[in-house]
Amino acid sequence: MAYHKDVIAAPSRQTEPSLPPIVSAQEWQAKLCELARQEKVATTARQALAAARRRMPMTLVEKDYRFLGPKGEISLPDLFAGRQQLILYRFFYEPGVADWPTGACRGCSMFADSITHPAHLAARDTSLALVSPAPQHLIVAYRERMGWTVPWYTLIGDDFSRDFGVHEWAGINVFLCHDGKAYRTYFLNGPELQAVGSVWSLLELTPFGQQETTEESPVGWPQGDPRSWYQLHDEYDGPTE
Repeated sequence: MAYHKDVIAAPSRQTEPSLPPIVSAQEWQAKLCELARQEKVATTARQALAAARRRMPMTLVEKDYRFLGPKGEISLPDLFAGRQQLILYRFFYEPGVADWPTGACRGCSMFADSITHPAHLAARDTSLALVSPAPQHLIVAYRERMGWTVPWYTLIGDDFSRDFGVHEWAGINVFLCHDGKAYRTYFLNGPELQAVGSVWSLLELTPFGQQETTEESPVGWPQGDPRSWYQLHDEYDGPTE
């Protein structure tokens, strides 16, 4: 039930857990090999799904959605911060959410704790941002308390949430910028969000993916040598937010 704006989780009760069965080292190794084969099947399926995302069409965002940040009011294309791709997470921080106004949705906060440093996404020409209805002074305070570095903006009005499927449940919308206009390319919500957070899983949601030659991508997509772009998050050149 995480990521829903009206849900306040009840405290869980700890009980003594059951334990896995005890087997010999040989039996354990056999079970591991069996699961390893299943892991490879799942990885192949995930890679095929990411390749299908890279072949998704895109649709123009025609409405002028507005957001408020530390430097004032901005548009959806402004959220790209000069990059070509944008991953936008709708964070539930508003009246009706648990711990308001000093705290935000626990599920969204767990998600924000799990996501990669934005510098790694910036290295792939991708921006990541959070959006919420909460006013900026509360967002700034909560962001500083949690130690997050991801840009976080205030939604002006409720059109964006309703139009992009994130009014009642949190979700990720992915956009591509072309000729100064924003195009929607992908959307993800529900339990699938729990598998997203690392730099690789976030990039797999984007039109261009990780941009490596090992990926199955359409002709003309940006690609380079695998892992050639890897750096420590404080080593990249240029802005990282």
